[in-house]
Amino acid sequence: MYSQGTKGLSRIKSWIQELIASADYEICVEPDEFAYRVGWTVSKTGFGSRRYRDPRFDQLHTPSKVTEEVS
Repeated sequence: MYSQGTKGLSRIKSWIQELIASADYEICVEPDEFAYRVGWTVSKTGFGSRRYRDPRFDQLHTPSKVTEEVS
């Protein structure tokens, strides 16, 4: 059986995690909505930190090598 102290600590930990998640959402909601609207991918990298990527960058290709020398 669990002691009352362990249950209380677990509840406090859960409450703090919910507060952190809520604050993270509030901080990043506007940029995330913009990114989703324009079709970017969003990856959460930490508290209040996101990585936004435009998938069009994957379509870019490197130019081929120049075969002639210009003097």
